Amino acid sequence: MEHFDLIVIGAGPGGYVAAERAGALGKKVLLIEKDQLGGVCTNWGCIPTKSLLNSAKLYKHALESEKMGVVAKAVTYDLPAAMAWKQETIETLRSGIAYLMKSNHVTVVMGEAAFVDAHHVQVGDSVYEGEHLIIATGSSPAVPPIPGHDLPHVLTSNEILSIGELPESLVVIGGGVIGIEFASYFSSVGVKVTVIEMMDEILPMMDGEFAKLVRREMKEVDFHLGCRVTAISADGVSYTDAKGNALQVAAAKVLLSVGRRPNVNGLDRLGMVITRSGIEVDDRLRTNIPNIHAIGDVNGKSLLAHSASRMAEVVISNLYGTQKMRMRYHAIPWAVYGMPEAAGCGLTEQEAKKQGREVLCATTQMRANGRFLAEHGKRAAGLCKVVVDAKTKALLGVHLLGPYSSEMIHGAAVMIESELRIQDVKEIVFPHPSVSEIIKDTLFAIDHTL
Repeated sequence: MEHFDLIVIGAGPGGYVAAERAGALGKKVLLIEKDQLGGVCTNWGCIPTKSLLNSAKLYKHALESEKMGVVAKAVTYDLPAAMAWKQETIETLRSGIAYLMKSNHVTVVMGEAAFVDAHHVQVGDSVYEGEHLIIATGSSPAVPPIPGHDLPHVLTSNEILSIGELPESLVVIGGGVIGIEFASYFSSVGVKVTVIEMMDEILPMMDGEFAKLVRREMKEVDFHLGCRVTAISADGVSYTDAKGNALQVAAAKVLLSVGRRPNVNGLDRLGMVITRSGIEVDDRLRTNIPNIHAIGDVNGKSLLAHSASRMAEVVISNLYGTQKMRMRYHAIPWAVYGMPEAAGCGLTEQEAKKQGREVLCATTQMRANGRFLAEHGKRAAGLCKVVVDAKTKALLGVHLLGPYSSEMIHGAAVMIESELRIQDVKEIVFPHPSVSEIIKDTLFAIDHTL
């Protein structure tokens, strides 16, 4: 039986980062993956969806480029070519992860792991012993018990990434991040898209004003809010609206996008505490079993790839580093990569007030920004909103809507994590012209002093 300092189960953005970091510190590490290196993020989530969304953005820009002096004639969208580009990207990144593991002397075993006890894991006929174990098994699409959910044209976010042709119509059940990104993609390439959402608004983590603007800008999509799906048939989706009226919409394909469930099968045999959200952990990602940690989607704390990677760094630092860390969640940025793009970090105005905080807020139209106006024009949608503590003037939240939002939001994360005040941010020099200046300009709208 081979002994390892660390066994990591799951090779997604939490698992492979944990393995890489520990390997780089000279630890003997085993990484077990039952499917593909990179996990959901690389193979069925972040990367393939962004690849397809970018192809749709290029297509849409080509159709709208005449006003900027670029005339593109007979523009078409080639789904097989877009899918081939997506697959090439996935395979390139998989190879990169394999190289990282090899260069950091991580042993990789492909197969499904089964726990023997808190220190022993079996894969096939082999049993491996580990001093410490990290569970990074991720999550899977939730499939609600709607009559007809098992029909062949009903897909989850996994299957829809491999369709061979564009459907005439698509009904998306669920208006969260995944549902909105797919709705944005398919509607941009000519598919008739309907979104049915049970809540009163899409994208619940987003500032309410921004969510309404996202819907307004997705002009090709029909949104039905406050509605509950009752059944799926071969040619449509039945639902009831907020008034209790029974309605139906036609659908060549249906996407189930109602959340994700943690992959915790087989873990209860260890006596691990598991709730509906996932494996219960503390702020150092420790489970109730002393030598086992759980990171990423499987613990249900923050279902984002970059959260999983940060959790991995916290665990490895606490196990083998010189600095003892705790996982903090108040400054984790999120992004929605649709058209328009959106991102945020920290508290929304509604969340801050719910906490009893007195806040100052300001919102600026992005068309007031020079680079945004030059590249997108005065009719393009874009907003920046800041939330500031009225007493301390510390920045509590930044919310962005418009191109480049996902590339700027890390700056806001640094500001919030560092507890910068308005005056502190004013002293930072932003490049000009850049859309990022909108953050500083919006803070000046609250406080004009120097």
